Amino acid sequence: MKRAVIQGVLILAILSFAVWAEAQSSAQPAPQNPPAGGQAAPAAGAATTLPGKRPPQAKTDPELDAWKAASANKTDPAAAEKTADDFATKFPDSELRVLLYKNAMRLYQNANNAEKTEAMGRKVLGLDGDDPEALVTVSEVIAERTHDTDIDKDQRFAEATAMAQKATQTVDTDISVPANTPQEKIDSYKALLRSNAYSILGTIEFKKDDFPAAQEKLQKSIDAYPSDPDPVVVLRLALTLDKQGKYPEALKVATHAVEIAKDNTAILTPAKREVDRLQQLTGSAAPAPPKN
Repeated sequence: MKRAVIQGVLILAILSFAVWAEAQSSAQPAPQNPPAGGQAAPAAGAATTLPGKRPPQAKTDPELDAWKAASANKTDPAAAEKTADDFATKFPDSELRVLLYKNAMRLYQNANNAEKTEAMGRKVLGLDGDDPEALVTVSEVIAERTHDTDIDKDQRFAEATAMAQKATQTVDTDISVPANTPQEKIDSYKALLRSNAYSILGTIEFKKDDFPAAQEKLQKSIDAYPSDPDPVVVLRLALTLDKQGKYPEALKVATHAVEIAKDNTAILTPAKREVDRLQQLTGSAAPAPPKN
């Protein structure tokens, strides 16, 4: 899902910067004895966070300095993975490990290295099993790389389904959102993750030939992020409707996939073929694009 990757990086850049600021302001060691109520007092100068999961924090200045150096790489996924591993070895209890592995995960995802993307995502989940971004990322890799000929197909689909379903729940409770993060960015990030999670669920149902369930999940994916629907999801919805014999509705959706695919030939070419097929089946021209 290239749309998800690109938009996700833009949104995450803002959230990650906020987390970076939070980590810097929270670099002082936490007190040994928390106050009444069981909550450790925030470090001096730490920002107040919005409802949700507290952002990862450094406990010492050396830990913070090492993390800042390790997080400087924003382009080389292999180097990012190595620095994350080195940091985790030096600071095995650091909360900031998860940020470094998420950075490596995103870089591998941008590089279209599915195997390494999954590996880094699983490292994130090993540190935080509720992280919605890692849940969506790993489940997407599993769903897209599982085929009918795989002996463990059912187990892989079951794992991916469980992860994606969990992400639809934890997206509202387990995102670290420091104070002063623009609400529209938070809402957009959550909507994007939720849209991707439903897309994964729909893809799995499509591959299992449960087309009514696939239609429901793919439509939820589009509805969750209506401002910029993913042409891959729209085309899959058209194919799902086609499989159910809902040809006029499928033609309308396939035409929309052509419209939003733009110069993405990997989607545009099969979308045009689907439109041609459905026009022949229905004996009608493609519906006119909606007026603005």
